[in-house]
Amino acid sequence: MHLRNYPNRNLPTVFFEQAILGISSPWKIVSVKLDMEAKRVEIRAEVDRKTKWAHPETKLAASLHKWTERTWRHLDTCQFETRIIASVPSVKHQDGSIEEIAVPWAERYQRITKLLAQAVIIWLEACGNVRKVAEIMRLDWGTVNTIMKAAVERGLLRREKEVIEHAGMDEKSFRHGHIYASILNDLEHNRVWDLVEGRKTENAVELLGTLSEEQRAGVKAVALDMWPAFEKAITEMLPNADIVHDKLHISSYLNKAVDGVRKEEHRALIREGDETLKNSKYQWLNNFPDLRCERSFQSLYNANLKTSKAWRLKESFSGFWDYRYIGAAKTFFKDWHKHVKRSKLEPIKKVAAMLENRLQGVLNYIKHRITNAASEGMNSLVVRIIVNARGLRAFPNFRVRVLFFLGKLDLSVA
Repeated sequence: MHLRNYPNRNLPTVFFEQAILGISSPWKIVSVKLDMEAKRVEIRAEVDRKTKWAHPETKLAASLHKWTERTWRHLDTCQFETRIIASVPSVKHQDGSIEEIAVPWAERYQRITKLLAQAVIIWLEACGNVRKVAEIMRLDWGTVNTIMKAAVERGLLRREKEVIEHAGMDEKSFRHGHIYASILNDLEHNRVWDLVEGRKTENAVELLGTLSEEQRAGVKAVALDMWPAFEKAITEMLPNADIVHDKLHISSYLNKAVDGVRKEEHRALIREGDETLKNSKYQWLNNFPDLRCERSFQSLYNANLKTSKAWRLKESFSGFWDYRYIGAAKTFFKDWHKHVKRSKLEPIKKVAAMLENRLQGVLNYIKHRITNAASEGMNSLVVRIIVNARGLRAFPNFRVRVLFFLGKLDLSVA
């Protein structure tokens, strides 16, 4: 079936070309071919061969160089795969450069139309699963990945360089073999700013370099784990920023210390035939402000164990986060540290010594009251991205997905 040379280019025809296909002057549809067996629609577009071309900036006239046949995948038409085919001119500018003319229905060097790309973006934002969207849209994985990459590039170019006063830095393993990425989060807008491969100092410096000079000067505080590479990079790149050692990570260190005491004591009790601590790991990791609310834990806690003492020291430190004045918080820490040293519980003592060595970063929480909670929440979303992608081998693809779903970028097709 062929439709050639529309006799009357009336309003419906123009609407079909512009709104449905994205084809606009000086281009027009000259034929439509329907292949019922292959379930494919091929739309041929042409441009007036007498069209005059000029340099987009200088407006100087350009001469025709050659014609190249191109094909673009478009949105399906009634479940029929639809393609736009056109011979595209390349022109030679007066400075000697040669450029292929951009068509109105697709971005330069892309082989899918803008309308198809926008539909894929909408599906991805709703579904979050690249493979599923590729299946729904009847596209291959590479095409969807290309659409995502182009969308992220657009979004990064459109992103304003507004001041980020509070940031968070974290690391994430994105594939097996201890391959890490360093992630910079904008805590105020709850978004990923950018990420780089690796977690060494030079990687963190590169990551912070994605901020403009004005942005780096405007950062007041950065929440992070006690990772020396990140600390060194922040000191070097963010002269006005305080390091805030993250509340969540400190709580994690204390929980691990309590579990370390439990393991050691459990081994000693088992040798004596005492199974008091058997299967109790997760009870000690909970928070029980009122011991009466959990009877099984209350009896365990009252068993006069070293683990009970470790748990009590861990729980008592939670009071530190309620202080509003640095002087009072510092006094509390000194008193708590003194009790830990007397406890003779090595795992807890190691954590206390680590906190003492970085006390200023711990105290900075009282000043800024920021945590990496947003980063941790986004980390869970990063894990979901990895699972949905069934493992990402190449870091650039991982970066594209994280920024696509968590960067809060303007991804729309122009």
